[in-house]
Amino acid sequence: QVQLVESGGGLVQPGGSLRLSCAASGSIFSIYTMDWYRQAPGKQRELVATITSGGSTSYASSVKGRFTISRDNAKNTVYLQMNSLKPEDTAVYYCNTKPPAGRWGQGTQVTVSS
Repeated sequence: QVQLVESGGGLVQPGGSLRLSCAASGSIFSIYTMDWYRQAPGKQRELVATITSGGSTSYASSVKGRFTISRDNAKNTVYLQMNSLKPEDTAVYYCNTKPPAGRWGQGTQVTVSS
């Protein structure tokens, strides 16, 4: 079982930046591919970024060029650097393993508004 705690969200103006963190515990973190998801009210949860155990990354088209996923295995932490934020990025952001663990964390709220 992997336990996941997301943090770093908040209120930011359009064009601003945030850095999200996901602290993992309960398993061997370094072997897992890790994902960031987001879910806006009334919407499906969507995959926004992925990083493999070897450091390969991929992104949803909507965030490519603006978001960067990274990991620090020594800290059991995965990050999501979000730049040039847009109102449509407003959502609760979650991290998880791939395949996802059965229990999701609480997520962290990101609100982009002027």
